[in-house]
Amino acid sequence: MTVSTEGTATVLPPGGPAAPARPIPAAGRGVGSRGTLLLLEAAVAFAAALVLPLLARGFNFNPLDRIAQVSGLAAIQLRFALIGLLLIGAVALAVRLRGGRHFDLATRFASAGLAGLASGFVAAGAVVALHGTPWPMFGLNGDSGRIVEWAHAVANGRPSGSPVYPPAPLHTLGYYAEWFRGGNTAYAFKDLQILGAAAFGPLVYLSWRLLLGPVRALAFGVAPAFALIDAYKPYSQSVLVVLVPVLVAMVVSLSRSGTQGWRPLLLKGAGFGALLGVLFLTYSGWFLWSAAGVLFAALLYFPWRDGRLGRIKGAAFLGASMAAFLVVAGRYLMVMLTEGQTTKDYNFRFDNFTDPAYYLMWRTDMPGKVGEWPLPGEYGGVGLFALVTFAGLGAAIWLGIAKPMVVTIAAMFISAWVMRMYIASHMYETQTVQLYTRTNNQLLYCGLLLCALVVHLVSQRMAARRAQPTADAEPAAGAGGSGFPGREGAVIGAMCALLLLLGTVSSSMADRYMPAKENTYRILPWVSHTITEQDGSCPKYAPGGTCSKDGDQSWLSFIR
Repeated sequence: MTVSTEGTATVLPPGGPAAPARPIPAAGRGVGSRGTLLLLEAAVAFAAALVLPLLARGFNFNPLDRIAQVSGLAAIQLRFALIGLLLIGAVALAVRLRGGRHFDLATRFASAGLAGLASGFVAAGAVVALHGTPWPMFGLNGDSGRIVEWAHAVANGRPSGSPVYPPAPLHTLGYYAEWFRGGNTAYAFKDLQILGAAAFGPLVYLSWRLLLGPVRALAFGVAPAFALIDAYKPYSQSVLVVLVPVLVAMVVSLSRSGTQGWRPLLLKGAGFGALLGVLFLTYSGWFLWSAAGVLFAALLYFPWRDGRLGRIKGAAFLGASMAAFLVVAGRYLMVMLTEGQTTKDYNFRFDNFTDPAYYLMWRTDMPGKVGEWPLPGEYGGVGLFALVTFAGLGAAIWLGIAKPMVVTIAAMFISAWVMRMYIASHMYETQTVQLYTRTNNQLLYCGLLLCALVVHLVSQRMAARRAQPTADAEPAAGAGGSGFPGREGAVIGAMCALLLLLGTVSSSMADRYMPAKENTYRILPWVSHTITEQDGSCPKYAPGGTCSKDGDQSWLSFIR
């Protein structure tokens, strides 16, 4: 199910930031159908995501020693860079061999591989952080402990402790524990934290491939998502970064439904509905923040102008989507509409005492040492990053006002902003939080996407100009029109830049889980190394060789 945003449904831009949209080349058709190629891309992405975690299992570091942590991050980075350079080298080699016939194919697989490697980096960091302990991050404390307990109950045919908690993670953990860990959901959760972080890159890459070519999906979809990657509870952020492109692709398909045949129309609608149902069962919060914006985009791009038959087809597309969604997630939706209304969140966190208009950086529920927050900015207390984000939002709407992709993402941003302020404005009256600060992640992701889409839209215009050189300005060999270099150079250059960007970001996100006794997310794996194992022994690197049932909780004194 591949959708293009550039006019015809058979056009998909396969190249990089300066690549015009064009049909799949003959080389791609020689390997198989478009669906087969996408399956191969998926296989490459998921395989690449497992390489670094598997290699990290052979490291012999004390994960509680800071020098060992730095050495571990450097060892992962070295392997990430070498494998990434091999992928880029394969693309460069494809330019030279057989007249570049396999260039697009190499680009596909290299882009998929880089997406997998990037999230595999973060997963490998989790392997290093938890080396020597069988427990998941934070052991049986906090959210980790509740998830482990509820999954154990579900696996044994009992109801979980919270009917409104998304059931998919609990069932997944319960079944995985039964199949691979002898029913031990605690030890199994460690595996799924690592595997969930590894799957992040491939999932977001494949979602954006519904809309963009390989390098564009990597640059304008995957790269912004890495501001949100999470190894503690990876499923919630994974749902967000997948949900945005899936909803955009659905709106694009809706806009074209009036001219499509009945069979593909209904199959696409049912496919989107089923996929959204699975995402809803995995984490439902993003649906609440996005609902108003997506409804606006759907009404705007409904095939009103395609005549009576077109409007019937549009309604049929939405009906098939809704039917499939209800089949997959209808029961849980009813639970959320009934019991969800009476579930109250009274847990005031760090961000609930922060200016609600500030969303650009989430310091988590354990922010560490905090001075003035938000950090003072140069323009009325607002920093440069915020100004660039807002300017990018405006520029994206200006350049892409007629494109469903841009309008839908902008509408989701505005929807989350309004919901955030609505809930926060009632916080004093109700003395409840209702997770409104979690809109931080959606606002940041949509803002970064809109900034990236400015580059995407500008590069498309540049590519269009390059494809139409003036009669009196013949381009030099190896260059495009208007003095721009060829597409191959743009692809390889973009991949080199993305290799450095994703490697640096992944290292930073992996480092925030390196064990340390402080009031940040680093305390999560630290506690895991101080909990008595089920056979009564202490984890290999327990400080001083001592451990306890709940682990070291003395860090709580840091927040009192």
